[in-house]
Amino acid sequence: MQVHIFRGPGRVFGFTRDEAGTNLPSRYAPWTPFKVVEMTKGNVTPGVNADECLNDIETHGYHLTDAHVRITEDKQA
Repeated sequence: MQVHIFRGPGRVFGFTRDEAGTNLPSRYAPWTPFKVVEMTKGNVTPGVNADECLNDIETHGYHLTDAHVRITEDKQA
């Protein structure tokens, strides 16, 4: 899956299939395009757990990390 990565404030990153990043949460804006990568479940992707990332994208539309640690509803950056 092609994943667009955006940088937020500090060390927050958003991962999404939306090339404009319009579905990323505004609480971490502004979002700046960072790069595009190809991700596959079960394959190593530096800096992010590809399985968690792709599962979050399928479920929520995006995946968020802060200093390479997943941000969830219970754990906000």
